[in-house]
Amino acid sequence: MTTLIAIAGLGIICLIAEIFNLRKAIVPVTIIGLLAILCLNLVNIPGVHVANLNMEQRSFYNNMIIQNNYGTLFSSLFIVLTTFLVALSPDFHKEHKAKLSDFISIKLFLLAGAVAMVSFGNMAMFFLGIEILSISLYVLAASEPKNVSSNEAGMKYFLMGSFASGLILFGIALIYGATGAFDIAAIYEAVSTGAAKGWFFPGVVLLTIGLLFKIAAVPFHFWAPDVYEGSPALTTATMSTLAKVAAMAAFYKLMRGINLEVPGTYVTVLIIVSVLSMFVGNLTALKQNNVKRMLAFSGISHAGFMLMVFLNPPVTAGTLFYYAAAYTLAGIAAFAVVISVCGDKRNEDSFKFNGLGKTNPLMAAVLTSALLSMAGIPIFSGFFAKFFLFNQALKAGQVAIVIIAVVNSIISVGYYFKLILAMYTKESTEEKQAVPFAYTAVAVVAILLNILLGIFPDMVLAYL
Repeated sequence: MTTLIAIAGLGIICLIAEIFNLRKAIVPVTIIGLLAILCLNLVNIPGVHVANLNMEQRSFYNNMIIQNNYGTLFSSLFIVLTTFLVALSPDFHKEHKAKLSDFISIKLFLLAGAVAMVSFGNMAMFFLGIEILSISLYVLAASEPKNVSSNEAGMKYFLMGSFASGLILFGIALIYGATGAFDIAAIYEAVSTGAAKGWFFPGVVLLTIGLLFKIAAVPFHFWAPDVYEGSPALTTATMSTLAKVAAMAAFYKLMRGINLEVPGTYVTVLIIVSVLSMFVGNLTALKQNNVKRMLAFSGISHAGFMLMVFLNPPVTAGTLFYYAAAYTLAGIAAFAVVISVCGDKRNEDSFKFNGLGKTNPLMAAVLTSALLSMAGIPIFSGFFAKFFLFNQALKAGQVAIVIIAVVNSIISVGYYFKLILAMYTKESTEEKQAVPFAYTAVAVVAILLNILLGIFPDMVLAYL
């Protein structure tokens, strides 16, 4: 609970700093504050193999917030990602220095929503967290009022997100009607004793639809490519990393927390959604020339991979966290390079990356490493994430799904290597430009963390 309060307090401090004209101190103070909050959060991890999604270690405010390893580790990941995003903000928003405090504080409030989404013990706190995160993203997507693409992206995301939030709220209402409780433990008890009948499963279905929208899984993915392309690149980075894995982590925790036994038909539907997400995401990404659109469809395919955790949910909490960490670190590294090459000029076509291997070998190497990790190539953590995920699916007897996932991993190599080949085999058409230190630092640190996670997977797997 202290983590959530500290994050919200840091966001308020950013707003106050602008009032006293302390603009230059906002980013350094925010980064130091986030690192301090990260240390404070990690202290809460009590030990190895003690996390249980249905048995909390500590609870706050009548079980509104639950503190366990699952929530603590995901919260730590979100704090690290937000630190990277904040570090990228000053140079990206250099044309709007007066609004820097707004952008930073919104990212911090977004982080508070994400932390609430993985630490909830009550449906009310879950919905509050998802709405704080969503509203922050609506503002960030439409943060360039004079840009038509940004306005379009913000409006599309707002309208589609509002419908999804409505479905989630309706689902929560039906679950409350069937169980008489908002508390996750009370709902679980009602389900286990057979007291939850009638509208419980329809409520779960509505919750599922809303959350599948949030993670941009097929067939609820149509908003993602347009919104990712139209939003400012830094907002796209936020959506495709922090927001996506926060929704996925909340989805997993919610389904594990309120269901004693998931019906076979429900699992079958999730398998179909997973397979469709992989194929639609990967096959459509092959045709993209815009790098942000390509990464959007890549994110759709990764959502399909992450949905495979529902094939063996009792033992896949650690696998989900590892996959989320590997994917988001590679995503942040990739977007840091994309922003360094394209800036905020709204032109992220792949030809902009031609010859990057000669003009900026370091950033080209980082982008290559990030793309190879997403494709699942060793020694990067993306390979081990898929390996652990496939291993758990095989233990559940889902051989066909694993074969489909391997085929899709091979397909993804096609569009990732298209960009890699452009960097190393084509001549540059752009003048060489100086890259801000923050972009280079974030890209290098993120990809090094990705590699470190691949070399030492037990750093996180031992705690879930």
